[in-house]
Amino acid sequence: MSGPGPRLFHIADRACWEEAQQAGEYRWSTRGARLEEVGFIHCSATPDQVRRVAEAIYRDCGSPLVVLEIDADAARRAGAEVRMEDGGDGELFPHLYGPLQTDWVVVARYARFGDRGLEW
Repeated sequence: MSGPGPRLFHIADRACWEEAQQAGEYRWSTRGARLEEVGFIHCSATPDQVRRVAEAIYRDCGSPLVVLEIDADAARRAGAEVRMEDGGDGELFPHLYGPLQTDWVVVARYARFGDRGLEW
């Protein structure tokens, strides 16, 4: 039996994620910006990228957060486009073009900032 396929990670406001679960899809690109504004959903490829993005974008966010772990193969099988693109400094980050279907999310972990940055 094979193990889990590749994963993508996305930091979400917990309330936005809970709303998405009711709707069946998540349409936020990043903090304060919707998919329709940006054109894609910002993701990370590794836990290290998640922590660095959290520190840069979410550190002062007062809202509860979750880290979504997304099955990249499920997204691709459903026809979603995932591109690895430059985050602005030469480092590649995955971008999901189109809404995130909630059934592609394998785990949603509550997250908070602790002594070592974002913990989930």
